[in-house]
Amino acid sequence: MKRESFFKRFLTLYLPLIVILLFILFPFYWTFITSIKPDTELYGAVTYWPRQVQWENYTKLFTTTVNFLAAMKNSFIVAAVTTVVSLTASTLASYAFSRYRFAGRRAMMALFLSNNMFPTVLLLIPLYSIMRNLGLLYTPWALVLAYTTFTLPFSVWLLNGFFNDLPLSLEEAALVDGCNRRMAFFKIILPILGPCLVATGVYIFMTSWNEYTFAVMFTNNATRTIPVALKSLIGQLGVDWGLLTAGGIITIIPVCIMFFFAQKRLVEGLTAGAVKG
Repeated sequence: MKRESFFKRFLTLYLPLIVILLFILFPFYWTFITSIKPDTELYGAVTYWPRQVQWENYTKLFTTTVNFLAAMKNSFIVAAVTTVVSLTASTLASYAFSRYRFAGRRAMMALFLSNNMFPTVLLLIPLYSIMRNLGLLYTPWALVLAYTTFTLPFSVWLLNGFFNDLPLSLEEAALVDGCNRRMAFFKIILPILGPCLVATGVYIFMTSWNEYTFAVMFTNNATRTIPVALKSLIGQLGVDWGLLTAGGIITIIPVCIMFFFAQKRLVEGLTAGAVKG
């Protein structure tokens, strides 16, 4: 009976999980082994582990090719600043939408929602003209402002749901104890909202880190970001798969580190408000 029970559990639970994990992790595994294969193995017979491991692609990535280290620095600055700006603005805006009742509130929330219905490529021409007139073109600030235009609306909607789940009695109790509205917000609401802010911040950071369309339009050789630097490895006469996959592996390392340290709060933030009682 125990053997049959284990076999049934394996077929219904463990086997599907193994298949899903293989489906998810295999592209990353294939990217990694491609980055450490010599050129002679890239275009020959398919091998699932290189016969001779070499790390030359990673060395060339930072020395003889595009300035990949500078591109990583630019991407990190743009993503970090965008996260701070967009998260600060969306937190204040969503708090106002959740706690105050004013004329046009529903229309403005609907406008924020409708903004996500249109492809971001429609913003390229007007944003390009605005950045040029402001003298921000080909600077990191151009990307920060551009990314804020489409991360802010979704962040407002996401955080607005979290604020709506917080009982108003928490702030009322703080006001009775002598706090004003600002003190209640910073000392009561924000600490409780920590996991939700982490979840929203991760979304903003990931969107800014991986975005390509705006980056290729609003940057030059000095301010290019990682997606644009990786695209430059694809030439007209072919693709340097070794360098491209090595760049892909280096690109996901900061994201993996961020998820490793933020995973607990990220799960709490994503599941906040899922159970009420």
